[in-house]
Amino acid sequence: MHRRTLLTGAAALASVPATSWAQPAKTKIVFWHAMTGANGDEINRIARDFNASQSSVELEAIFKGSYPETLTAAIAAWRAGQAPHIAQVYEVGTGSMLAAGPAVKQVWQLAQETGLKIDPATYLPAVRGYYSLADGHMASMPFNSSTGVMWYNKDAFETAGLDPEKPPVTWAEFAAAARALKEKWAVPTNAKAAGPEVMATTTSWFAWIQLEEFSAIHNLPFASKADGFEGLDTELKFNSAAHAKQLQMLLDLAKDGAFKYTGRDNTPDPVFYSGQAGIGFGSSAGRADIVRNAKFKWAAAMLPYDPAVSTQPNNTIIGGASLWTMTSKTRTPEEYKAVGQFLQFIAQPENDALYHQHTGYVPVTSGGFEASKKQGYYDKTPGADIAIQSLTRGTVTENSRGLRLGRLPEIRNIVYEEVEKALQGQQSAQTALDSAVQRGNRVLREFEKSVRT
Repeated sequence: MHRRTLLTGAAALASVPATSWAQPAKTKIVFWHAMTGANGDEINRIARDFNASQSSVELEAIFKGSYPETLTAAIAAWRAGQAPHIAQVYEVGTGSMLAAGPAVKQVWQLAQETGLKIDPATYLPAVRGYYSLADGHMASMPFNSSTGVMWYNKDAFETAGLDPEKPPVTWAEFAAAARALKEKWAVPTNAKAAGPEVMATTTSWFAWIQLEEFSAIHNLPFASKADGFEGLDTELKFNSAAHAKQLQMLLDLAKDGAFKYTGRDNTPDPVFYSGQAGIGFGSSAGRADIVRNAKFKWAAAMLPYDPAVSTQPNNTIIGGASLWTMTSKTRTPEEYKAVGQFLQFIAQPENDALYHQHTGYVPVTSGGFEASKKQGYYDKTPGADIAIQSLTRGTVTENSRGLRLGRLPEIRNIVYEEVEKALQGQQSAQTALDSAVQRGNRVLREFEKSVRT
């Protein structure tokens, strides 16, 4: 009888497919991101590479819309108890995420709980500073970091009689180049009758590049309290005479037809790589889409500076985003450990270098930068290190470390609204900035109140 029982049990066991008992179930984690185009393809590649690199975790990368849409969706999902494991949040959402309390598990906390190995010193200073607390603890994991650059069309420069190897260095030189492009290149005869409009210059991310980056480069406060790093009771300061002069220059160029405002945030990006603009200010992360789409000779240069404001330009500040670990009441230790595994994976020098080289985002670790140099990437790809040069130029000050302002996306929208009125001739540059500061300060007070109560 005992023998029959054993044989029956053995037969039953033999009938079960080996994969159902020999292979432990993978821990599944979800990563919400805001990347499109070539950069979106890179996110999918990273997910595939990570999943193939180990057998215990399965990462699913899901596009959730623009940066603001992804941030809003992540917070809403947390409130509903359905937060993703990882959310990509753009840099201006850092202040809001730090105030999110139990909705997030900061990187240093994740490290303590899971044994995640992370040394803040391995990250580039300009990058780690933006995503760290006052005591040096990292709150989120640096991922895609960029900075503002000036993209220019070399073919257009040649047609306009400009030296394609000598892009504008100062804002006065930019204004002169813009007018030359308007007169000699961006003229009706250069555009096909039914083709898109051709323009001398445009800019993506107007608030970031023309005001936030402008402040950092010229060591001007964008806000008090070290741009918000030293307290919630910060006040906006970007309505100085220097800021108004910068905006007035663009208003004058727009009136002359040498500058055209083509939308908010990154909406204008295709205007440059489609060949419609001679100069297009944007993120260094636009490199991947430019490589994929541009049918002309192009290059990148550092953002211009105004020697009348500062004779020694400082570093630019980062854009892009970091990865935040989201919480849930039902989340298990295994899931948090899986998140840690993914964060370790993307921080490996070879993976950091590959992402940098494929996208135009800067390597966030010194190891990734060194790996790219050893591989000869910068020798083979001239100009690919422009963003790194820009981030390391001059001396980092409290005005060039970055911004730590709550509800900054909302403040940027206010800037857009006021600048658009000025471009329509409804108000002066100074009035536009004064109004934006006044309205923005009300947002900051509301944010401060919500955090303190």
